[in-house]
Amino acid sequence: MGCGMTLKHEIVDLVRRLDGWGFDIGNYRISLYRAVLIVVVTVGIILLGRLASLLVRSTFRRMKRLSVAQQLLGEKLSSLLVWTLLILAGIDLLGISLTALTVFSGAFGLAIGFGLQKTFGNLISGIILLMDGSIKPGDVIAVGEGASKTVGQVSRIGIRSVSVITRDKIEYLIPNEQLMTSQVENWSFSSRDVRVKVPISVAYGTDLDFAEKLMLDAVSQISRVIDQHPPAVWLNKFGENAIEFEIQLWIDDPEDGLGNLRSDVLKAVWKSFKANGIEVPFPQMDLHVKSLPPAPDHGPSRHDAESPA
Repeated sequence: MGCGMTLKHEIVDLVRRLDGWGFDIGNYRISLYRAVLIVVVTVGIILLGRLASLLVRSTFRRMKRLSVAQQLLGEKLSSLLVWTLLILAGIDLLGISLTALTVFSGAFGLAIGFGLQKTFGNLISGIILLMDGSIKPGDVIAVGEGASKTVGQVSRIGIRSVSVITRDKIEYLIPNEQLMTSQVENWSFSSRDVRVKVPISVAYGTDLDFAEKLMLDAVSQISRVIDQHPPAVWLNKFGENAIEFEIQLWIDDPEDGLGNLRSDVLKAVWKSFKANGIEVPFPQMDLHVKSLPPAPDHGPSRHDAESPA
C-alpha cells in the first residue's frame, strides 16, 4: 500500500514538474507535459485505429452472405466511424474545447476546403461505387479510349482510388471520381463471358466453305474457348488483296488477357491452313506495260567509226 502511494506521489510530482515548463495562452496551458500527453494520445489513437480497422475488416470478410462490394462498403463506413470516435475521444482526453474548435474550424475548413475538394470527391465517389456495385474487386474494366485505354483487373477499391492491375503487372491507381464521371467498360459486370474477334484473310480462289471449316476446327482446340457460346466465322468483306473473314469466339476469363488468346488462334489457323494448302495472301501489284519508249540515238558506235571506208 505504501509503495503504491509513493509511486502515485512520484507520478504527480513528475507531472507538476513537466507542466511547470511551459506558458499559458488564455485559458490553455502549453507545457512539456501537454506535449508528451499529445504524443501519447496521438500514438494511442493511431494504434487503436489500425487495430480496430483490422478487426472490422476480418469481421466483414467472414460475412459470406454479403457480396464483395457490400463487405467493402461496410468495412469503409465502419472504419470511418471508428476513426471519428477515436479522434473525438482524443480531443476530450487532451481537454481541447469543442467550442473553440467550432470557431477555429470555420476558418480552417474554408482554408483547406479547396485543397481537399478532390479528396472528399474521391471519398464520396468510392462510397457510391461500392453502394451501387458497378465496380467491385475482381472485375475486368477498361478505362480511357484509343491508345490510352487501360485494361486490367480491379485489385481493391480504396478511399481515394481504385487499383487496377494489367496483364503486364502494372498497377494503375485511378481516382474514384474519374470512374464516376468518365465512360468505363466493365467486362464482368453482369456476366464474365466476353466475345473476342480475330480477323483472318484467305486468297481469292480459296474454297470458302473448306476454309471456314478449318478455322472452326482450329478454334475448337483452344482450351479457353467456352462451349456455351459456339464460335462462329463470318465473311467480312472482299478486300483489295484477299477475302476477309472474322472469327468470333467467347471466353469467360478476360483477366487472363486477350492478346495471348488472339496469338493462339492465329497460330492454330496458320498451321491448319498450311497443312491443307490454304494460302494466306499478301499485298501484290500487277504492272502492265503497254509500250516502251524508243531507245535513244547515241550516234555511230566506236566500231563503226574505226572501220575503213
